[in-house]
This record gives sequence, C-alpha cells and structure tokens, in this order.
Amino acid sequence: MALCFGGSTLAQAGGKDPLSPGPIRPGNLDYRTELALGYLKVYSAIDEFNDGDAWYFPHSSYAIYTIDGKLFKKVKNQRFPADEIPEVVALPVGTYAVVARSERDGYGRVLVVIKDGQQTILDLDLWEKETRRLAQTDR
Repeated sequence: MALCFGGSTLAQAGGKDPLSPGPIRPGNLDYRTELALGYLKVYSAIDEFNDGDAWYFPHSSYAIYTIDGKLFKKVKNQRFPADEIPEVVALPVGTYAVVARSERDGYGRVLVVIKDGQQTILDLDLWEKETRRLAQTDR
C-alpha cells in the first residue's frame, strides 16, 4: 500500500526549492543576524542646477563617519540632478559624525544618534540658529 499526499517533489542542489539549501561548503556559512536600522535625512546647503529649462536647488553631498573617524558612507543627497528632496539613508543603529556643508558656515561636523526604526533629521541651518540662540541666552 502506497500513500501519496499531493504531487511529487524533486529537490536538486542549488535549485529554487526552499527545502534545498543548495551546495554547502564550510567556508560559506553565514551566521550574520539582521542589524537594527534607523534612518537619516540631512538638510545640507543647496546647490544650483539648471537643466536648460528651469533652475533646481538640490541639497549638497555629505559624508558619514563612524565615531572612531572612519568613512562609513558618502551620500549624494539626491536621486537625480533636479531632486530637491534630501535622500533618506538607512544606517545601523549607533552614533555617527556627519560632515556636511551649511548655507551659513560652510563645512562642519555634527554628531548624530541613529535609533532603531526611527528617522533622525539633521537641518544644519536650523541647528545653527537654535544653537546660537541658546548660546546667546546662556550668557
């Protein structure tokens, strides 16, 4: 007596069958777990761009460094030349240094904290205004 539930299943090494792990080699095992991610949006200084028909004002590029000073990522901060909305960047949770250009003071470095599932927004010119205002009232 033979029992058959459903059709036959053929699993081949490297096939697309989810039950087949494919060829396994000890050196290729991947034990990584998913990193907790947060997001960063930086309102940096704007650049001028003319496509021949109109002027656009995309935000300038910036760099993200690890807390120990290593370059982590360069961000173009636009998806295409006429894009005026800053790019949202996914980052592992942690503290980073952002080096970006502001309208008022040129290039500067600001520490940001990225939290799990949250978006951190860095507006360099707003940050400068608020910091200056607070510094003046503290005297």
